Amino acid sequence: MTDTNGTKQRIAIPSEAPGGLDAKRSGHFGRCECFTMVDVVDGEVAEVAVLTNAPHTEGGCMAPVLALAEQNVDVIVVDGIGGRPLMGFNQVGIAVHAGVGADVQSTVHAFIQGGLPVVGFDNACQH
Repeated sequence: MTDTNGTKQRIAIPSEAPGGLDAKRSGHFGRCECFTMVDVVDGEVAEVAVLTNAPHTEGGCMAPVLALAEQNVDVIVVDGIGGRPLMGFNQVGIAVHAGVGADVQSTVHAFIQGGLPVVGFDNACQH
């Protein structure tokens, strides 16, 4: 996603409520309380929004995939993800990266620095 000022990306990070830059990261995107969405423009944090996650049900990992696609998310940073939602993110054009950091802010900065690897099917959770 780009704008007239340069490069813009919207990053989603599974978070504990209430979300935001100071929120703790959630260990698995499907069961997180919310997603903190951070707009990064030219390598700087520009805007932060929070999206409440729907309750997780069996086979319900596609609901957050579609909700994040509707929010124009470009990237999600996760600790763990199953193969089915990983395929869903790939289909809607959202890149999946493996995360580091205890909170949202440190994760965003690691992403900006380019230190977060892309998650492939060989790294997906097997459950």
